[in-house]
Amino acid sequence: MSYIGKIPATGNFVKLDAITTSSTNTYNLTSSSVAFTPESANHMLVSLNGVIQSPTTAFTVSGSTITFIPASGTLSSSDVIDFIMVYGNVLDIGTPSDNTVSASKLTTDSVIEAKIQNDAVTRDKINAISTSSLPSFEAKGTSGVTEGYIQLNCAENSHGIKLKSPPHSAGASYTLTFPNNDGNANEFLKTDGSGVLSWAEAGGGKLLQTALVTSSTAQTISSSTYADLTGMTLNITPVSQTSKFLITAHLNITLPTTSGGSTDIGFNSKILRDSTVVVDNAVTNDYGSIYYLQGSSNLHLFDTILGYDDHNSSSQVTIKVQGREPEGNTAKLNINSAKNSYLLVQEIEQ
Repeated sequence: MSYIGKIPATGNFVKLDAITTSSTNTYNLTSSSVAFTPESANHMLVSLNGVIQSPTTAFTVSGSTITFIPASGTLSSSDVIDFIMVYGNVLDIGTPSDNTVSASKLTTDSVIEAKIQNDAVTRDKINAISTSSLPSFEAKGTSGVTEGYIQLNCAENSHGIKLKSPPHSAGASYTLTFPNNDGNANEFLKTDGSGVLSWAEAGGGKLLQTALVTSSTAQTISSSTYADLTGMTLNITPVSQTSKFLITAHLNITLPTTSGGSTDIGFNSKILRDSTVVVDNAVTNDYGSIYYLQGSSNLHLFDTILGYDDHNSSSQVTIKVQGREPEGNTAKLNINSAKNSYLLVQEIEQ
């Protein structure tokens, strides 16, 4: 290319920091006190004791270190390195040739987002590595606009689903660790409370087993102390230690009296698992859950008790119903033969 006037010269011209000689031939090259690495010895102009030195013959360069090869064998403190100039490739135009700019020639932060084409970074260019304290990727939120999220698109990239962070106000900071496999059909992910996920069968109300006893045996209850009701006891072995018992006791109770009678009669009942009371339906005034008011005729009633029991056992337990007459009189069980009493225990999965 021809020019009118002086031909422009472009390049990287650097005068390195002064060097004080000593009894050695090797010295560090610095520019503004920072290590400097020339392209090669042929890119340097070096003056020693007022004499320009021949590259590769009078000196060599390795990285940011220069080594002199003096005729005397070794430099001394009386020798003077006058100056060292370094010249980059001098160009007749300001555009570098193809494949001539290496990564080391790019300064930190020189490649900005605006210089990267949309969708130009493919999976082959990403090798994301997590450390013990830093994630491979971080989806940041925008203050006052939205929490951070990632989107998983369909094959045509026309729509997708999002996984989104809780709001800032939640102060959430936790890790969810997924199971080692993909689980079985109809299972769901559950957490151990510390973020470790595992597969589990869907619970909540699944009936594991049922036990039922019925009784038509007549019994007189005349004590104010609780006693077992005849035929209202069953044994059951839980399928699961973490399951629950739903217990129903249906009692055919009669409070015998005559019309216009002057005697108060009551009846209390309760359900026990072994010696543990599950439910006690006695009322605080001692009249009982069923009560006859003076002046009425015989009362034939049904007393139904419902209990919910956290048994926490995998061994056989005994479920039973007890009753009492709190007024010191008499109540009767199953004298109305048309209806039986029963005790039903249903074990359900929590």
